[in-house]
Amino acid sequence: MAKRYELHDTAWDLVADIFIKTCRSGRQRADDRLMLNGVLCVLCSGAAWRDMPERFGPWSTVYLRFREWCNCGAFDQMLSRLHIQLNEQGLIDLEIWMIDFTAIRAT
Repeated sequence: MAKRYELHDTAWDLVADIFIKTCRSGRQRADDRLMLNGVLCVLCSGAAWRDMPERFGPWSTVYLRFREWCNCGAFDQMLSRLHIQLNEQGLIDLEIWMIDFTAIRAT
């Protein structure tokens, strides 16, 4: 069973191929699943990168991986896959729209 802010096996299986491991010499690359769980922990909890739990590894490594994935569009691909899967399961009602008014300035 996954801990808080960690992906279950089925969720990881859905997105695992997005995170392609690059072959390079030197140190062994940290596990992508562990790094993604660290990213989710920070983003979902609102904690600072430096306050991330140690079980995810060094915060700087997790942050660098986050920036790498942002730049290559990995999170956009994840969102697209999730949207497609939920739509196929009939869990998205395209007739309902929501606007978040906390971001709209009142004048």
